[in-house]
Amino acid sequence: MKFCPQCANVLKQADVDGAQHLQCINVDCDFVQWNNPVPVVMAFVKYQNKIIIAHHSLWPVEAYSFITGYLDEFEKPEQAVLREVKEELGLDGVLGRFLGHHMYLEKNQLIIAYEVAASGIVHLNHELDDYRLLSAKEIVHYDFGSLAIPREVVQQWAHDPSFSKY
Repeated sequence: MKFCPQCANVLKQADVDGAQHLQCINVDCDFVQWNNPVPVVMAFVKYQNKIIIAHHSLWPVEAYSFITGYLDEFEKPEQAVLREVKEELGLDGVLGRFLGHHMYLEKNQLIIAYEVAASGIVHLNHELDDYRLLSAKEIVHYDFGSLAIPREVVQQWAHDPSFSKY
């Protein structure tokens, strides 16, 4: 972003509230580009006594992760995660536990993770080209490669007292 969306003047790096942000050079304009993180939901999907991980068609062949997606306008994270499960997997979901929030610094995203119990028949949408069903033991030991957040979500899930019952 080079120009102010409010007055079209140039934006310049400036110290605002102790941090560097783009700020409009026009003294009559109060625009500051705060660069707030984008909220994204992540679904730890439990399906047929297994956990679903999926492969996005644009990812490297070995990269599998949980279902993720952006919130729509006015949508709560709890609604968004169920919508994403329906859109991407074709499954009906029931919201489970909150599995934490995680910062994905490289993309400036706040990942909000939930457990979702799903039912129905898997129908992958155009974004996904494969999925895997892993047991609880398999997911705990699954190698997510460079993907740190799925590992954190699995650790959060596995430390719950009900883990041994699943």
